[in-house]
Amino acid sequence: MPLWKWTDRVFSFDFPPEKMPDLLERLRGAPFRISAMTENLPASVLTGSDGKGWTIQQNIGHLTDTEYLPLSRINQILAGEEMLVAADMSNAATHESNHNSRAIQDIMVEFEDERNRLVERLEQVDKRDWGKSAIHPRLKQPMRIVDITYFTSEHDDYHIARIRELIRALV
Repeated sequence: MPLWKWTDRVFSFDFPPEKMPDLLERLRGAPFRISAMTENLPASVLTGSDGKGWTIQQNIGHLTDTEYLPLSRINQILAGEEMLVAADMSNAATHESNHNSRAIQDIMVEFEDERNRLVERLEQVDKRDWGKSAIHPRLKQPMRIVDITYFTSEHDDYHIARIRELIRALV
């Protein structure tokens, strides 16, 4: 498992909003990084477990399952809302989706499509709005649109590291 649970992470959103283009590239690249890591793996590895958590396919499916959050939060900030929508910390969507019974190609296409929607939405945001914020309910701190981009990239990397760990354990 990664060194710490996602929910134990502490974030400092202290970089300038002008970091947005760099962060947008991280978001844009996540599906390609995952695809490169998993393209030649057999189904037994993609759906195999090391007993420590989700499988590779479940990790990828989880990224798709949570893609609605950054989109919703961006729209909330632009609408002037003060509090952002909370994530479902039980991860019910991921547990109920049965990602291991699906073809990896379908999971990847779905993730790429959802990620493209997010990137397109972020590209539409005027750069004067990158610094606008609302309160993140779990972190109890302001989160700007640029921070949502960073947070989502960090969430991607957390799961990509877990995928790499599973590949090492199962191949």
